[in-house]
Amino acid sequence: MAIELRRVAFLLWPGTHPATLMPALAVLRSANRMAPEPCYAVECYTLDDRPILTDEGWQFPARPWPGEASDIGRLWVVADNADLPESLAPQLASQWRSMARDGVALGAIEAGVFALALAGLLDEHRCAVHWRLADEFREQFPLIQASTQLFEIDRSRATASGGQATVDLFLALLAEEHGADLAALVAEDLVLERTREGSERQRIPLRNRLGATHPKLTQAVILMESNIEEPLTTDEIARHVCVSRRQLERIFKQYLNSVPSQYYLELRLNRARQMLLQTSKSIIQIGLSCGFSSGPHFSSAYRNCFGITPREDRNQRRAQQAMEQ
Repeated sequence: MAIELRRVAFLLWPGTHPATLMPALAVLRSANRMAPEPCYAVECYTLDDRPILTDEGWQFPARPWPGEASDIGRLWVVADNADLPESLAPQLASQWRSMARDGVALGAIEAGVFALALAGLLDEHRCAVHWRLADEFREQFPLIQASTQLFEIDRSRATASGGQATVDLFLALLAEEHGADLAALVAEDLVLERTREGSERQRIPLRNRLGATHPKLTQAVILMESNIEEPLTTDEIARHVCVSRRQLERIFKQYLNSVPSQYYLELRLNRARQMLLQTSKSIIQIGLSCGFSSGPHFSSAYRNCFGITPREDRNQRRAQQAMEQ
């Protein structure tokens, strides 16, 4: 039985590092090698005439976007976390919507979901958003069903949160389009220990992140992560995990070289910094949502941790973004 050749196009958003695309290309290249005959034809495009040059000296071959690509089966919009799509030319959005009406499947890798969302092409669809970008995405597109799973396939839309999740998504699509046997061969060719389902979480399991196997420590940190807005006291945490306060402090010192209160504070401040740099919420709102009772309390703790006030940190980030545009 002849293998159907599927035409796939990747459109790289300006500023995107080619490494964002490499996991997808690795799967398609391996599929073409492992199948009896090539099963994917791949084209790469950019939105301008400039070559893609990286800080490391890479020059990535890609052609300017022609404005139409009626012969392709799926268009992937690729963007990385460093340069989020903030606006979309009406003509480009119109082209994509026309392609979707003509039956072209659309997909996004990493921050490419922002571009598809701006075009209105993720309305009433689920999409996978990298966990670091989830707050910003939900604030900007509150009506879109954003998940922090590895990837999502919802009818003719496919989205990957980035990195290894892109490999997982492309293996799932390969199994769907050319059979599970070929997908298994490709996974073996790429030396993957296992393939992951899209429903799996993006975040590394807590036990792996902590580098520890003590169950009471894991329980305590889960409690902390689940109670950011209204922090628990160390005594309350110890009571919940059924150890004494002194035992809990010993466990934290042994495995994390910290005390529970300091670890909890840094956890809340890191959460606050993520919100500060990725959402438009006020500094007061962010402080309150991360368990700080007042603006001065939040600002003082933030400066002690990061060496800069929340307002200065946000202003520096905005100035940097303005210079890069």
